[in-house]
Amino acid sequence: MAFISKFKGAREFLGTLLAGKSSLLNLYTIQSITRNRKTLWRPRNTFKFLRDKKMIPNSDPPRVEDINLLYQFFDRSSQLVILTGAGISTESGIPDYRSPNGAYSTGFRPITHQEFLRSSRARRRYWARSYAGWRRFTAAQPGPAHIALATLEKAGRINFMMTQNVDRLHHRAGSNPLELHGTVYVVACTDCGFSLPRNSFQDQVKALNPKWAEAIESLDYDSRSDKSFGMKQRPDGDIEIDEKFWEEEFHIPNCQRCNGILKPDVVFFGDNVPKGRADRAMEAAKQCDAFLVLGSSVMTMSAFRLVKAAHEAGAATAIVNIGVTRADDFVPLKISARLGEILPRLLSVGSLSVPVV
Repeated sequence: MAFISKFKGAREFLGTLLAGKSSLLNLYTIQSITRNRKTLWRPRNTFKFLRDKKMIPNSDPPRVEDINLLYQFFDRSSQLVILTGAGISTESGIPDYRSPNGAYSTGFRPITHQEFLRSSRARRRYWARSYAGWRRFTAAQPGPAHIALATLEKAGRINFMMTQNVDRLHHRAGSNPLELHGTVYVVACTDCGFSLPRNSFQDQVKALNPKWAEAIESLDYDSRSDKSFGMKQRPDGDIEIDEKFWEEEFHIPNCQRCNGILKPDVVFFGDNVPKGRADRAMEAAKQCDAFLVLGSSVMTMSAFRLVKAAHEAGAATAIVNIGVTRADDFVPLKISARLGEILPRLLSVGSLSVPVV
């Protein structure tokens, strides 16, 4: 088949496309270090690799003053709410949209909710790219920041956590945050609401496109090259693929219950956070005594309104993020630091001193 031969001919360009056992997996191996009976965690060469690959922005190591300020913010709170964004996942090798090296910097624009629903071609493009990127996306491991937050939760220092991320790295670290924008680990019908696990959907795609899927899965997973069909991995787990690799002979499954359109259970651009979820997040923001943003520019209204509501309700507010945020004008404490460097340091300070679990 000519289509399959195109895949085989492109083999040398595919790099880390799928990485069932990606080399990235080893990059996020976290080594424990014991100092004065306190267990600290730090990544092994992770930040250097990601900085060189332009997956995280440049940043100096956290200053002692900033660590102390963040410690005081935690220590003074009894009802702390945390909102995390893409900046915590870039440290695990998942790209973001808005940082200086993010997807937007290359002119990329994600699919919108309206485009996905109205265009069968757009849906085929989305699912082909997403299928191709799935194994690499799920190979990403929780980073030191995810683990530090899970530890602080277990120690009772975080009252409520929510995330804008759809990658479930928090869950794999031991947390269970409210997922503001949903998750790519679930696929749902836009008509009847039927849902299924993403892995089951992947199996259905494979069954409809066996030769296409076989060609995808036979690629070299171990290279560190970013050249995957000449394209790059994107923040939501998809891979940019030239249309010649999906326009012909690629089929996507419909809902097994009503034959409706299946979509990842994610709030796409142009859509709204479901009301029940939005109400729960807003209630937490209004009732907390401190609201901390980690790794988010809070440019989306769904995130910005939460920070603003907490501030207006009298809560202490703070942001740890590299780069400008939408809330910089009214949030009094802003720290520029990598989360994987500053959060683990809290575990050895004052009353927050707890062993990593």
